[in-house]
Amino acid sequence: MKNTVLNFLIGFSLLAIGCLTSCGGDQPQEEQAEIVPSGDAEIDQVSQQIAGDPENGDLYALRAEVYYEKNSYDQAIADMTVALSLDSVNLEYHHLLTDIYLDYFRSRLALQTMERAVAIAPDDIFSLLKLSEIQLFLKMNQASLSTIDKVLRIDPQNALAYFFTGKNFEEMGDTNRAINAYQESSEIDPEMIDTWIKLGQLHASIDGSLAEAFFDNAIEVDAGNTIALQAKAEYMWDQNQPQEALKLYREAVQRNPMDEKSAYNTGLVYLELDSVSQAYQHFSMAIENAPLYAAAYYYRGYAAESMGDAEQARADYEHTLRLAPNYEQAQEGLARLQ
Repeated sequence: MKNTVLNFLIGFSLLAIGCLTSCGGDQPQEEQAEIVPSGDAEIDQVSQQIAGDPENGDLYALRAEVYYEKNSYDQAIADMTVALSLDSVNLEYHHLLTDIYLDYFRSRLALQTMERAVAIAPDDIFSLLKLSEIQLFLKMNQASLSTIDKVLRIDPQNALAYFFTGKNFEEMGDTNRAINAYQESSEIDPEMIDTWIKLGQLHASIDGSLAEAFFDNAIEVDAGNTIALQAKAEYMWDQNQPQEALKLYREAVQRNPMDEKSAYNTGLVYLELDSVSQAYQHFSMAIENAPLYAAAYYYRGYAAESMGDAEQARADYEHTLRLAPNYEQAQEGLARLQ
């Protein structure tokens, strides 16, 4: 598709030049190029705009966004390459290309792209934060902390910078400094749910005395946030309070019926409470929302086996192994049925 569009643009430009010169009298008209539709109306619409204004980098970026939304990463990267050749200092182009690289599992190219963006605009906080996040993702903790330090010199009250500081220290095993950084982030921006969750999880790993309060803060900020509900539910489960965990997981499912993780975890708690039929139903919900969820197939098979439905159990175990051939529990399940 990328070559087709580029050929189209080249042909259109030649056609335009040919018309101008032939209208002047002496120059021969270039051969007309046929427009070859891509089959996607949205793509074709932007391609028509590009044909009319081929030096407009924003149009290539716009088409790249459309390709990106459709997971056509190669075409999106090709268009962003053209956009940056037309405007090499455009920060928005760098950020979009970085996002494309990250979703295309090209993290090193994403890093290089953001490094260029920061070189272009050393005081741009958004670019610095994005660079620090990529460095954090690549386990470049010292580099990430150094980038964050630049952010805090520009904006000493940047909550996200303190949050990334906390994540770096957490990955480095420095729990106390991580807690201090997360605490600073929560004081600057009490609405940042992830910070409260992190504080709850880290306190749970120490003594648990304050953990529940931090999880409650996260839920209070947004009771509809299923991640906060799941985090507290997991904590309650670890505290041997399955009924309280079940209540929170069920609430998460009610808030977002499409959340396969909440449905799956609800099924696990039901299994622990010997409510096998209800566990089966929730594993089915998880599968419906995420058809490639191998663990959900396994546990639905296990629930079916527990209820005496060997045929369904066998089907789920076999499906689990099609998705994850080395899933030992599914192999053991089939062996039991044989």
